Amino acid sequence: MQYYPVYLDMKGRQALVVGGGAVGSRKAQTLLRAGARVTVVSPRATEVIRDLAGAGRLTWHDRPYRSSDMTSMFLVFSATDDPDLNSRIGADAARHHVLCNFADQPDRGHFILPSLVERGDLLISISTSGKSPAVARRLRQELEAYFGEEYAPFLQLLGAIRQRLVEREHAPDEHRKVLGRLIDGGLLALVKDGDRDGINTLLQSELGDGFDAERLMAYP
Repeated sequence: MQYYPVYLDMKGRQALVVGGGAVGSRKAQTLLRAGARVTVVSPRATEVIRDLAGAGRLTWHDRPYRSSDMTSMFLVFSATDDPDLNSRIGADAARHHVLCNFADQPDRGHFILPSLVERGDLLISISTSGKSPAVARRLRQELEAYFGEEYAPFLQLLGAIRQRLVEREHAPDEHRKVLGRLIDGGLLALVKDGDRDGINTLLQSELGDGFDAERLMAYP
């Protein structure tokens, strides 16, 4: 079976994590980075979950799972090793039409999580449709080596430039050409080298005065 690839907009959406161990902690932190409103249900929880709950970043219910926990959820992660509990969670998710993932049996749920390379706003997902996690892991390592940490500030800078051009009612076709020239002109290499003077020279040659890296990177 092949899966349908999609990136979900989780900002402000309700997400439930059942299980407060290491796996549940990872799921909760990933959801928080995506802007989700996270609820963790578990009688036990890692220090990470306790700290996040104490800081008001997520809701932690220090008790066993209840079917009512599924109400109003957009998706749920079952991060337990209890087969009976997982069956209950799956049945409740189906009844509430909630997307569900099982950490211990990913092919049992409605979706699986790909191996992921993250460089700021750059997200590269790798999936073998469950056929070989080892291959997905190897590909992720190769891509991590190829796409360095410089891609995070590089994309932040390009995004700020694009936003500034849009606000100036710059024609979309034209600003695509400008951004293409910046990329072809070696902007990524300049960012990687931390060459602020070189970046500014390139920006001003393509965009004119008023475009410099420091102001753009601070641009909201």
